[in-house]
Parts: sequence; structure tokens; C-alpha cells
Amino acid sequence: MMRAYLVTVALCALAFSLASASDPSPLQDFCVALKDSSDSAVFVNGKVCKDPKLAKADDFYFGGLNIAGNTENLQGSNVTTVNVDQIPGLNTLGISLVRIDYAPYGQNPPHTHPRATEILVVLEGTLYVGFVTSNTENRLFTKVLNKGDVFVFPVGLIHFQFNVGKTNAIAIAGLSSQNAGVITIANAVFGSNPPINPDVLTKAFQARQECGSTSSETILI
Repeated sequence: MMRAYLVTVALCALAFSLASASDPSPLQDFCVALKDSSDSAVFVNGKVCKDPKLAKADDFYFGGLNIAGNTENLQGSNVTTVNVDQIPGLNTLGISLVRIDYAPYGQNPPHTHPRATEILVVLEGTLYVGFVTSNTENRLFTKVLNKGDVFVFPVGLIHFQFNVGKTNAIAIAGLSSQNAGVITIANAVFGSNPPINPDVLTKAFQARQECGSTSSETILI
């Protein structure tokens, strides 16, 4: 009797560990997201679904990923996102992708995706890419990628891409979330709304402030 009880407990523990190791499996073929919903709608870690009988092919379609993005900006890059906001049929499916265009020496600056692992393949050009592990070690993993090369950025870790070539570069990346989210480190830290208290940033970045008569500047120590 005791042996049967222990086996049952072990099987339950195994089932729980397997169930919690990844996102739950969908309970239906698809759940096309509604763009507009009432204030009383319930969101369960995703978007409200339309009646499956009203779904159409366009709910699973996006066109124009062959069009290069505008890289005439400070970073020299452009990210074209294809997630649940562009393809409603991605709702609950746990996958999305992006196209990234880089001008010569352009970069996709250090950022994180809080809800997704990213796998990137270079279509054109040469990219210097990397990610940093969590604070236990802060190890930096980097690689120079050429056309056809693939690199993985683990979920939640800070990562970047930099075009080290003299020509434009293009990459496609898959993400393990219908809505991976993105936190660009510099923008989040220095461009928050409202701003983070300067004393916090000064101490965090080990900087000192030197004030002149008409302006002030922060100098890293």
C-alpha cells in the first residue's frame, strides 16, 4: 500500500514538473485576437478571442516582410515586428518573428525580451552579436556572424547586434512568444517617465555630477 502511494506521489510530481516546464498547450486549434473589445472583457495572459467560426485566412497573414526598414536614425537600424498585433492568429500560439535591417555600422542596441528566447539568422552582411548572463557572473558571449549563420539569445538576457560591415545587413529572428516585449536598456534607464531620480543613477553607474554656471554633466568614475 505504501509503495503504491509513493509511486502515485512520484507520478504526480513528475506530471507537475513537466506541466510547469513550458507554456500550457492550446485547448483549441487557434484563438484569433480581437483588436477591439469591451471594457468588461477578460484577458488571460493574451488577447480576447473572436468566434472561431468568424476566422478568415487574413487573420493568419502578414505581407511586406521583403521591404527594407528605414535605418536613417541614431542607431542605424530598424526592426519590423510581426507579432500578435500584426497577425491576430498568433494569439496563444507562443511564437512571433522580426526582420532587422542595419545600415553600415548600425546596431540593434543592448536590450532584452522579457518573455522570449530569440533565434537569429543572418540573411545578408556581417554582424557582431552577443549577450550577457545574469548578475551571478555577467559573462559576455559574442560571435561574428556571416550570411547563413544562426545565433540564440536566451530569454530575458541583455543582448545586441552590430553591423561590422561596410554594406547593409539583414537578419530574421524568431521569438518564443506571441508578444515578446522589448526593453531597450538605455531608453528604459535614462528615458523613463517620470525620470528616475538622478541620485539613483549616479550611484548605480558610479558617476559624479559636475555643475557649471549654465550646464551640468555626469562623468563616469
